[in-house]
Amino acid sequence: MCSKICPQYTDSKLPLEKFVFRNERKSEENFGVYRQIVIARSTDKKILDTCQDGGVVTTLLTFALENGKIDGAIVSKVEKTKPFYPKPVLATTSQQILQSAGTRYFYSPNLLALQQAIKQKNIRKLAFVGLPCQITAIRKIQMLPLKKYAEKLKFTIGLLCSGCFSYNELMKTLKEKLGINPEKIKKMNIKGKLIITVKSGKQKKVPLEQIQAFIRKSCKTCTDFSAELADISIGGLGLKGWSLVILRTENGEKLYKEALKRKLLEEKPIQKQKSSLRLLILLSRKAKERLPKDFHKFPD
Repeated sequence: MCSKICPQYTDSKLPLEKFVFRNERKSEENFGVYRQIVIARSTDKKILDTCQDGGVVTTLLTFALENGKIDGAIVSKVEKTKPFYPKPVLATTSQQILQSAGTRYFYSPNLLALQQAIKQKNIRKLAFVGLPCQITAIRKIQMLPLKKYAEKLKFTIGLLCSGCFSYNELMKTLKEKLGINPEKIKKMNIKGKLIITVKSGKQKKVPLEQIQAFIRKSCKTCTDFSAELADISIGGLGLKGWSLVILRTENGEKLYKEALKRKLLEEKPIQKQKSSLRLLILLSRKAKERLPKDFHKFPD
């Protein structure tokens, strides 16, 4: 069973794409099947003050929860006893969703929180937020299907990802070589460099070349940058205060449009931020080039 769920057991996404989208991607769809791509951000100041970029993930989850579309969301938040360390959780209130806002750049095993959520009888409708590899695992669960999991999953939000860092190695380097106390870190962001904001408000920028070696080994063979199987894919991609949003399925587009109609989000066309679109295409292509053609030739 583990091999049927593992996102790296086979590199072919064709069966999953047909399952999710009912059709194959077109040659020009460099970053997967999609219906629309926009730039968006939340209109809620509280969310914008807390979020990573545009607060779109937090806004959509909060909207879905408060309108009965879900009973909870699988997300991650910072572990209280370990500075900036991600912990997978089931969020069942708007406050808990807000507390999960932001990106940690370390791996959070969100499928463990899904396993715990399924055991709760009062949780009937779930949203799942995760990395591209985790979204792939979710789609495999749905395609099999593992009914007790699949029936409760109502929509997925995938986070654009170039790889997660090893927590111990990166934190050790930040502390010993760069003089950054992990306990003082308030926020991390990647905009060409790793930008670390400490609790005093000061920022320190770390060239990616200095920390590239700390990316987890399994991430170096991942070919999915943009969470191509998610209902909605979201990431910063060089934007400041906004998020790039890829609406992939009818289900995801409907949720987004409802939130937009209620003015919980504002948007602008991707044509106004062509540099982000070019970066999306570039990073998606680079991810596809990570593996040799004969890698992972396992039977389906």
